[in-house]
Amino acid sequence: MPVPCLSADRLSFAWSPDTPLFNDLSLSIGAERVGLVGANGAGKTTLLRLLLGDLAPASGHVARSGRFLYLTQRPAPRTTVAQALGIDRKLQALARIEAGGTDPADFDAVGEDWALAERAAEALAQAGVPDIALDRPLSSLSGGQATRVRLARIHLDRPELLVLDEPTNDLDAEGRAALYTMVRGWRGGLLAVSHDRTLLEAMNRIAELSGLGLRWYGGNYSAYRSAKELEVMAAERRLADAEKERDRIRRTAQEAAERAARRARIGKAQRDGSQSKMLLDAREDAAENHGSRLRRLAERQAGNTLAELEAARAELEIRRTLSLALPSTGLPRGKSVLVMEDVAARHPGAARQALSGLSLALTGPERVALAGPNGSGKSTALAVIAGRIAPEAGTVRLGVERWALLDQRLSLPAGGTVLDAVRARNPDLPDQACRAALATFLFRNSAALKPVAQLSGGERLRAALAAELAGAPPQLLMLDEPTNHLDLESMEALEAALRTYDGALLVVSHDPWFLDAIGIERVVEVGATLPQSFPAHPEPNRPHPEPVAG
Repeated sequence: MPVPCLSADRLSFAWSPDTPLFNDLSLSIGAERVGLVGANGAGKTTLLRLLLGDLAPASGHVARSGRFLYLTQRPAPRTTVAQALGIDRKLQALARIEAGGTDPADFDAVGEDWALAERAAEALAQAGVPDIALDRPLSSLSGGQATRVRLARIHLDRPELLVLDEPTNDLDAEGRAALYTMVRGWRGGLLAVSHDRTLLEAMNRIAELSGLGLRWYGGNYSAYRSAKELEVMAAERRLADAEKERDRIRRTAQEAAERAARRARIGKAQRDGSQSKMLLDAREDAAENHGSRLRRLAERQAGNTLAELEAARAELEIRRTLSLALPSTGLPRGKSVLVMEDVAARHPGAARQALSGLSLALTGPERVALAGPNGSGKSTALAVIAGRIAPEAGTVRLGVERWALLDQRLSLPAGGTVLDAVRARNPDLPDQACRAALATFLFRNSAALKPVAQLSGGERLRAALAAELAGAPPQLLMLDEPTNHLDLESMEALEAALRTYDGALLVVSHDPWFLDAIGIERVVEVGATLPQSFPAHPEPNRPHPEPVAG
């Protein structure tokens, strides 16, 4: 294997003395593709910043070699296309030279890169966003376009080590496909923080950051999941063994206590008889000493076993996937749920229509996905169905009274707790029922009082589901990019929950793995000249990487 592009030895870091994030982490990455996974809040982005020198570790050492490029999750506010490409200063120097400037610093900045503007235009075209002005703010672009602009920098810089932080967030299906192709062909070093399982399927190794530290798994995402399942089984066995040992020690201690009590009764009876006081005292002392030794031994064994038991439980808690189950909706088969006929709509104040000519019908507990590039009107269609935007043309008929839309923002009342959010959505529901719904979605006891502002992405999703499903469950559930910003554990929990849902599903998602996992039966293309409807492919696009040479 080539000399690593990036290595770290015994890294430790804490935001404060009372909140250590991780301790003694080591890694080594060469010319390979490595996926970094872990729950939200585990410290993945912080680890990247340590590895790339943006943060200083409390202890440990980082070594880097070769050119590297780090694409963060979110660029700074007011970033322009040129700044996102990392060429703004060179372009300014070029402009001054072309205007007649002779400052040697400008010539040093440009070097031999006199065709920089042409190279930038070519890189943007390769990334699928041609003809975008270099001085245009990223904030004026769609999320997918902004992500493509930032990915275009890869074509410009040609780094030897590429570091990506959630690169598929906000990318549409076409953008994701282009990224997957680029990653599968990458022959330098690559470290990607991602929850996109299709992207992780193109990795050579997976590193998982958790409360147990940094653990490494050879192979792609499928190999990682298989290994994780074996670990859960092993953790369950260790927990069962620890519980058996705890029960054995309790029985042994109880039996010893009962024997000591019997000896005490016999001693008392003998003292009342004819035995000498000296002999009885000696026997009593010996029995007491033996009983004390047994009690101390039992206490030590019990303490060790309880520690093992707690450790086994903690490990299993980390490794076990969350489990959610949704209540029955009672939606009968054959029931007309939704009919849209030639619907057009625009956002208030917008110059052009965001949706045009969409026709769609859902019957019974059907599962349908809306597909199309960013900007084609998928989210607008859901907003029209939910009554948030009035259609300009066409008709929308809902055949069910109970429906819910979880949009990308997962809107929850600000300033209150999770319990407050469920109460606000269900004002007529008794408090106990609100708490029961939250418990179903793993907000038990004090967790129900956690402030909404402190929720992670996965927690917000669970809280939003609890709010929508606390009362009578909706017979039509609409989801708009529900996996954005979710960690793998939360995604798998959502998929498991949706598989138990017996109502109609209408989903907007660019994640083929997710759509396959929840059993999407039909895909409707939005934004085509005529909306096209076709059966969902039975298997998502799960590319398998070729081994890296060398």
